[in-house]
Amino acid sequence: MNYKTIMMKPLDHVAIALMDLPQGALIHVRCEEKVHEVELKQDIRFGHKFAVKPIGQGGEILKYGEVIGRAVADIATGEHVHVHNLEGIRGRGDKVESRV
Repeated sequence: MNYKTIMMKPLDHVAIALMDLPQGALIHVRCEEKVHEVELKQDIRFGHKFAVKPIGQGGEILKYGEVIGRAVADIATGEHVHVHNLEGIRGRGDKVESRV
């Protein structure tokens, strides 16, 4: 099957499902010259993110070339990336170093 996904920047840690994707599917995510072969660990719903590479607990998560949060647990390649394992850090005064 031709699964549809998008990954905008080669350094991104996640891709986005452009259709519902079934657990166990082998997905080839292409971004510029990079191709990630990913076996999905869970069903991924349209519009949701999945890891294209392992992300360690506490590691920053890149989407569209921007940091969108930190991993609150280790995230394996092919895992769903969402609020259960991603902590947003934008706009959080408690997560920003003081610059004063």
